[in-house]
Amino acid sequence: MASMATAAEPAPSARTSATVPPYLDARLGDAERAADLVSRLSLAEKIAQLQDGAPAIERLGVPAYGWWSEGLHGLARNGRATVFPQAIGLAASWDAPLLHAVGGVIAAQARAKSAPPPPGVSRDSARYGGLTIWSPNINLFRDPRWGRGQETYGEDPVLTARLGVAFVQGLQGPDERRPLVIATPKHFAVHSGPEKDRHAFNVNPSAHDLEDSYLPAFRAAVTQAHAGSVMCAYNALDGTPACANTALLQDRLRRDWGFRGFVVTDCDAVEDMTLFHKTTPDDAEASARALQA
Repeated sequence: MASMATAAEPAPSARTSATVPPYLDARLGDAERAADLVSRLSLAEKIAQLQDGAPAIERLGVPAYGWWSEGLHGLARNGRATVFPQAIGLAASWDAPLLHAVGGVIAAQARAKSAPPPPGVSRDSARYGGLTIWSPNINLFRDPRWGRGQETYGEDPVLTARLGVAFVQGLQGPDERRPLVIATPKHFAVHSGPEKDRHAFNVNPSAHDLEDSYLPAFRAAVTQAHAGSVMCAYNALDGTPACANTALLQDRLRRDWGFRGFVVTDCDAVEDMTLFHKTTPDDAEASARALQA
């Protein structure tokens, strides 16, 4: 919620702070406003906000919000938009400024489509119209049989990191406190197929391969581009599902890299802990482990 306050800031109110609750006072800091809003929520309301289609909280004036938007090489699932070459094609240019410009166009179109439409005009998409873009895909394309390899920037960690940084910076814009949209590099981490087993696959990379191959692009996206969000992956890493992996999400992402944003799970990744990884007895326990991570 703090991140969304930065992505879609309301105009400052002319009313005094005595009549405006802190979470609606644009003169206050994001953290203070978010803390005040959360303090007013019931447990049921907090739980409801944890899904990608977050319902409105009418008593507090909080509108419904869809966290799921896609923008890998053009704004997706939201009416007509500019479509650029697939990510693997853009990567073949080796042109970081080009990726930055592409990200800027996607952000501009996302913001335009998120604005209230003129009278008599329907919104292109009620579900995919948010300002949280689940892109880029900065996994490594290490096996040509991987069905989603074309979404990536290729097999090279250095090029992937460089282009990922440019794309995230283009999406979010120059003002870190007031980003145009929130970028979400994915899928963290060590997610490169096999596609058929992706919901249950356990990866055991060597320490060298993890640091030298799989993590550099994510580290750069967080420490250089300051991505506002990160998506955790379906697979397990060293026996623990990525979306419940404290070594990955707390120790590495937040402690070592200083990540201050939010983590979103891949679709059904929480359920996968019970259905496929068999690490939790039910969805309630899986949800708890994801939140604790």
